[in-house]
Amino acid sequence: MRFTEEHLWLRKEDGEDDVIIGLSTYAIDELGEAKFVELPEEGDVLVADDPAVVIEGEDTLDVLAPLDGEVTEVNTRLVENPEVISDDPMGDGWLFRMTLDDPDAYDELMTEAAYQKYIR
Repeated sequence: MRFTEEHLWLRKEDGEDDVIIGLSTYAIDELGEAKFVELPEEGDVLVADDPAVVIEGEDTLDVLAPLDGEVTEVNTRLVENPEVISDDPMGDGWLFRMTLDDPDAYDELMTEAAYQKYIR
């Protein structure tokens, strides 16, 4: 698992090239209970730091794409049940899955230990 300075987590599943992306627990604690989510669409090509997801809670959070790539799946369950993001941000509350243009870029992101130091 890797993390970004924008409080996203990225996880590779065994044997898969895609990465799953979601919000860290730290980001959810700052956002509060999610009430609305707007996700990208499958097939969208994202460029790092471009807006990818909008989440409304106590505040509005624009989630930026962590890396360049193509969206291969979105967690459509969140549209009807955005509170899942708040209840299980590191599991069922994942946002989307993408294929990275540069798979090595994943390894350049923060490890969990580095991220824990970053948020302290």
